[in-house]
Amino acid sequence: MPNHPVRQTALRRTATLASLTTAVATAFALGALPGHAAAAAPTAAAAPAATPKAPAIQAVASFSILGDMVRQVGGERVQVDVLVGPGADAHVYQPTPTQAKTVAKAQVLFSNGLGFEGWMARLLKSANYKGTHVVTSLGADVQETEDDDHDAKPGAKKAPGHDHKHDHGKSDPHAWQSVPNAIVYVKNITKGLCDADAAGCDSYQKNAAAYTEQLKTLDADVRAAWGAIPKAQRKVITSHDAFGYYAKAYEVTFLSPQGVSTESEASAKGVAKLVRQIKAENVKALFVETISNPRLIEQIGRETGVRSAGELFSDSLSKAGGSADSYVKMIRHNTTALTGAIQIKK
Repeated sequence: MPNHPVRQTALRRTATLASLTTAVATAFALGALPGHAAAAAPTAAAAPAATPKAPAIQAVASFSILGDMVRQVGGERVQVDVLVGPGADAHVYQPTPTQAKTVAKAQVLFSNGLGFEGWMARLLKSANYKGTHVVTSLGADVQETEDDDHDAKPGAKKAPGHDHKHDHGKSDPHAWQSVPNAIVYVKNITKGLCDADAAGCDSYQKNAAAYTEQLKTLDADVRAAWGAIPKAQRKVITSHDAFGYYAKAYEVTFLSPQGVSTESEASAKGVAKLVRQIKAENVKALFVETISNPRLIEQIGRETGVRSAGELFSDSLSKAGGSADSYVKMIRHNTTALTGAIQIKK
């Protein structure tokens, strides 16, 4: 039978396909086919995702600003529970039984000291606390309160005639409002964590060093912001006397109807004298603090004709996602608000 060209071509194609099929099968078997080596042999089951490590220690911070500082130093090794959370007032706080149980389980507890947490001794007793108690203000540049001196001068001042029912002793407890003091707080926090968890000390020290550099930059930025405003114009009205350290560090005059505690009460005579002083000195920047009842400061605004320029954060951070949900952001928020109001209204 004569060779037919079409039939011969078909036979050759069939042979070629058979050869390719054999070659591919061999390649798969040997794991030699580029890009398909993983298919050559059964693969092991995928390893489960790594479970996050549990914190090495449990810590408690008395209020939100301090809690942020502890988290900055502690990082992932430390579980931080805060007693007086964002937006709450530590001056009038009352511990709950649940929080006493949290304190009892903690290896280390951080407080401000200087009489700020008047309830702390009772809480530690009720919790039968056996861990380490670190007072973070130790070694800070502490200022005395000015209960007996009511004449305005650079620095935070309360109005004369206020009745002070909450005893902070003779020291102003708001030492964190000075950034250099915050750096002292960080040193005390670092030591407290290292004492409680020696295995994590290197980590705490590295975190503290990085955080301290942030604070030094913050301090320089605040000084630069105020440097553009003449000292004679740096006058502000706030709800209570919480900015004495900020005032001294950055040379600003704060006037306030209440003392260093929000529990202190301003007398009618004291408020009237403050109103006269505001008018005489042409103070134009008035702020309400986030933890304070705004009614008194609004009354002063009506009587002086000074409108509120916004809110300041003194004893508490904002809630997460807010403009002051960390210590660094709080100081920046306050500084921007204060300097902006004075420059606009000067």
